[in-house]
Amino acid sequence: MSNGIRTEIRKFFSTRMWWVLLIMLAAYMIFLAATMAFSLGYGAEDMSGEAVEVDPLAQAKSVYTIAVSFGYVFPALIGIMSVTGEFRHGTIVPSLLFEPSRTKFLVSKLIAALPAGVLYGLVGVLSGTLAGAGTLAIMGEDPMLGEASVWRSVVLAVIALTVWTVVGVGIGSVISNQVAAIVVILAFTQFVEPIVRMALPAALNDAGAAISAYLPGAAGEALSEASFYATMGMADVLAWWQGALVLIAYGLVLAFVGRVTTLRKDIA
Repeated sequence: MSNGIRTEIRKFFSTRMWWVLLIMLAAYMIFLAATMAFSLGYGAEDMSGEAVEVDPLAQAKSVYTIAVSFGYVFPALIGIMSVTGEFRHGTIVPSLLFEPSRTKFLVSKLIAALPAGVLYGLVGVLSGTLAGAGTLAIMGEDPMLGEASVWRSVVLAVIALTVWTVVGVGIGSVISNQVAAIVVILAFTQFVEPIVRMALPAALNDAGAAISAYLPGAAGEALSEASFYATMGMADVLAWWQGALVLIAYGLVLAFVGRVTTLRKDIA
């Protein structure tokens, strides 16, 4: 299976889309982190419009890990396209001729997603950290870069974005149509989940907050031990290890569903 993994890794970096998305991720995180640092530096408000007392350490961590809160769609997209691209460009047939075992084929893609995810995680988190720390320093705020917990969150954020690439592979294996899969992940990450994470606690109080903590985006934030939503008083998150288990479970369950549905069918 090692040959299959190497082949899948080459596929990740064989098109220009990987670096186009990478540049977009970096630019988006620089903008968001700088904007977030500026906004929090001048004071934040919760959903009721009241001022929120933001702990400087929590503020710095939420800024530096902003990619986990709002940029996880990028590693998810590259994971999705690694699978859906096979169907769109008709390379799925020769790929399965090279590796007849569809289980090994999918596992190879899941493993090959890891180095791509690490790259996206590093670029996304470091872009946010540099932009956020620079903005805080310019504003006369302590960027908290001497705090060990800040760097722990930075490392965990890279891991969270790496796992999101695996989740993307799982989504792509379930929804093999590339356009449909991209529309679904964009709609869910940019509209559905953010609205649900704010609406559930407001509608169901503690029960709603508990449910929203198990959504995939919330699990990613929990894994990084930093959360924009929690910092703004909008939602709570799980412990980091619980977030890791939940997010990994999403990826593996989706991959399993894809294996017994899409990859079980006759492909021609």
